[in-house]
Amino acid sequence: MIDQQIAIPTKDGHTATFITHPERGGPFPVILFYMDAPAIREELRDMARRLATSGYYVMLPNLYYRSGVMELGALPADPNAPERKRMFALMGSLTIPMIMDDTRALLTYAEGQAAANTKIVGTVGYCMSGRYAVNAATHFPDRVKAAASIYGTHLATDQDDSPHLAASKTRAELYFACAETDIYAPMEVIEKVRQGMSGAKNGTKAEVEIYPGTHHGFAFPKRPVYDRDAAERHWERLLALYRRNLV
Repeated sequence: MIDQQIAIPTKDGHTATFITHPERGGPFPVILFYMDAPAIREELRDMARRLATSGYYVMLPNLYYRSGVMELGALPADPNAPERKRMFALMGSLTIPMIMDDTRALLTYAEGQAAANTKIVGTVGYCMSGRYAVNAATHFPDRVKAAASIYGTHLATDQDDSPHLAASKTRAELYFACAETDIYAPMEVIEKVRQGMSGAKNGTKAEVEIYPGTHHGFAFPKRPVYDRDAAERHWERLLALYRRNLV
């Protein structure tokens, strides 16, 4: 495997992006891995590596670069702790248009890499970035063939770019993995997503799956809510999604 960190130029500066892919056999379909709110850390890099070993060129960009932040480090459990308040402020500083600009910059960089096939792209976003992974499918419909939101937030809003409206704007296969108990994406929101996916008229394939007995963050090994069985199920679903579509 080849790992590297590259400062990729964007409209607003440079985003430090962790890139990992197999040493032989390319060019590989590109997977854009959008981070969750606690930011870049070795836990995410390891997850990117796991994806890459299946034959993908995985890009994990730092989305907080506009604020000059890379890694947040350990976060206290207390929701009122200054570190957590800072994290929520950073998360709130991002918008879908910003991240779509970053996505365009990432793809532009990958176009110049012999190991990357930017005509075939998959996306995945965890937590705050589920909406970004889904929007990449609607903003880059000629490239993104599959998109996954893993316990994503802000999935049903009153905006035109709400993820629950995405099925009518792309032919990419969409997958939503949802925790059974999630204060950031309660069941009434998940039901709106389910209704939005079922209402698509263009033949888009979409699945909304509830993971029984889980809580927000269940796929992250370092979290107290980590659920090994559910995490492995999410890996099976994710890799199957990509095998079906990134060919």
